[in-house]
Amino acid sequence: MKQYIEYSEEVSEALKNNKPVIAIETGGTFAGIPYPENVATAGMVCEEVRKAGAVPAYISIMNGKIKVGMSDAELDDYGKRRGSMTKASRREIPLILAKGEYGVMTLAATMVVADLVNIPVVSGGGMGGVHRGAEVTMDISSDLEEIAERNVVVVCSGAKSILDLNLTMEYLETKSVPVMGYKTDEMPAYMAIESGIKLPCRMDSVEEVARAYHIKNELKIKTGMILMNPISREYAVDAKQMNKVIDEAIIRSREDSVKGKAITGYLMKYLKDKMGSDSMDAQKHMILENAVLAAELSAELQAMKASV
Repeated sequence: MKQYIEYSEEVSEALKNNKPVIAIETGGTFAGIPYPENVATAGMVCEEVRKAGAVPAYISIMNGKIKVGMSDAELDDYGKRRGSMTKASRREIPLILAKGEYGVMTLAATMVVADLVNIPVVSGGGMGGVHRGAEVTMDISSDLEEIAERNVVVVCSGAKSILDLNLTMEYLETKSVPVMGYKTDEMPAYMAIESGIKLPCRMDSVEEVARAYHIKNELKIKTGMILMNPISREYAVDAKQMNKVIDEAIIRSREDSVKGKAITGYLMKYLKDKMGSDSMDAQKHMILENAVLAAELSAELQAMKASV
């Protein structure tokens, strides 16, 4: 396994010395935000994660190697390649490695790597889920399969609003995945705060979340956990406006015969194009806020582990 994975010096040192580390999805930052803003966003995220007491590890594939953490120079090189890299979920990882190429990691792929290298906290923007019309298309994100299998806590702002959020929650319930809201009773809807969907559990501190994860492992309950963190109200987009644009995007995607793996990117691009700078600002702050919360949780988990 070691021949396929490279650690940044910072991450390697942290893991050796039992310091908190978080795995960060590259998809939201490096596929969703143009250069050079993607690199600037990543730099800001890394800085704030360190301030919160953890080491940031952006997860990527570069030159046929899984990278766990990247240097500033690597982040800049990676950011310049936006649009030319393969979107990697679990199934693409060995294919990209075999061809010696670059890959931008989905949340599912990030979970795979984090679990493999024993990093328990993963930070992302929004999860994938059950697509609208999935009762016909069977289009369900591999994010939902991975969270049921990986021993990680994923910090995200709910599922992407282009999805069927009710069916996504039903699917997670079927898979027995614990879903928690951080200081909220309502499922956040990616860049919007309101979804109208009540969450099964509210957590008001990282200590509570860390205890739940610790107890799950003590009882050998084999599943990941999701901590849904709503974006700050000052940066959130209007839910009604967003849903109107999503409805338009879905109609347009059907007219353009967009299917399968391409549908998520198509819908997200349409959403961002129509909502303009508001959606871009929301995405940046959502990624940052989730990473900071993930860092605080990672630090708490490490402290709990040291005290046992």
